[in-house]
Amino acid sequence: QLRLVESGGGLVQPGGSLRLSCAASGFTLDYYDIGWFRQAPGKEREGVSCISSGGSTKYAESVKGRFIISRDNAKKTVSLEMNSLKPEDTAVYYCAARPYSDYFWCHLDEYSYWGQGTQVTVSS
Repeated sequence: QLRLVESGGGLVQPGGSLRLSCAASGFTLDYYDIGWFRQAPGKEREGVSCISSGGSTKYAESVKGRFIISRDNAKKTVSLEMNSLKPEDTAVYYCAARPYSDYFWCHLDEYSYWGQGTQVTVSS
């Protein structure tokens, strides 16, 4: 079974940093695009950042310059380094996967496989 497991969430003060990890199993990570999405209470799930099979990246405007996505295919992990965190970053963060194609999507409807999510709370 294709599985994704997020870790690294927690409580952090505004301006702080967290590093989220997504561990993959049951498939070869090399051939999948991976995305990070988040959902805050009362809001729709939104894209945060995605990284393609070839290493191309996309970021939501709200996190550009603060978040960095990376992948390690050998370790079958994808990370999201989050810096200068703001209260509005508070959400459940999910990683998701899709088979690579000729177009690099970073839209949740295009991602087929999802992890269980990890809570990130930014509060003083």
